[in-house]
Amino acid sequence: MIDGPARLSVIIPALNEQGGMSELLKDLSSLRSAGHELILVDGGSHDATPAIAEPMVDQVLRAPRGRALQMNAGAQNASGDILWFLHADSRVPQGAAAAVLAACSAGHSWGRFDVRLSGPQRLLRMVEAMMNLRSRVSGIATGDQGIFVSRELFTAVGGFPEMPLMEDIALSKILRREAAACCIRRPYLVTSSRRWESNGILRTILLMWRLRLAYALGTAPDRLARHYR
Repeated sequence: MIDGPARLSVIIPALNEQGGMSELLKDLSSLRSAGHELILVDGGSHDATPAIAEPMVDQVLRAPRGRALQMNAGAQNASGDILWFLHADSRVPQGAAAAVLAACSAGHSWGRFDVRLSGPQRLLRMVEAMMNLRSRVSGIATGDQGIFVSRELFTAVGGFPEMPLMEDIALSKILRREAAACCIRRPYLVTSSRRWESNGILRTILLMWRLRLAYALGTAPDRLARHYR
């Protein structure tokens, strides 16, 4: 439990100016005036990502490409009591930050949100429902679910394992050995369904299942990353 008012450090790993990043920063703009911190970690973009983000965040950092490397770099430079990791193509509804603060005030040391995929297709509603249920049952969170963790616990476990894929699952497995995750059901975080729509929903489901099974069976994350891309 964090005694007294807690400060959030929101850490956003980004590469190129992904559709939605500016919208995410607008969603979070009120946090800065409330005394919280926004950090964007650029992983070697070739466009105007840092320039676009700079007026809207407290820090723009540069780190080697890779979400684990970028998020760890952000955490090392953060000043908040609670670290909240958000993908650049997420949307954060009103009340989400308050839900994180309330969860930590109640004694939770880490957690995540239920998500909603951005597309309108009915099949996506089934996909998101299964994602949320699987996470509640397994205690495993993905990066799309907006993982938050106390700085103390994050530091104690050594941060994200520095691997090219599955870093969110690997961290979750470490964290759940320390404490149960707080599963925030409302409000939803909205995550982009772009990959699902462009690659085909069923095809993407099968790909994700194959990757998770291969990871569980011991396939090296760098090999999985090649298949994912």
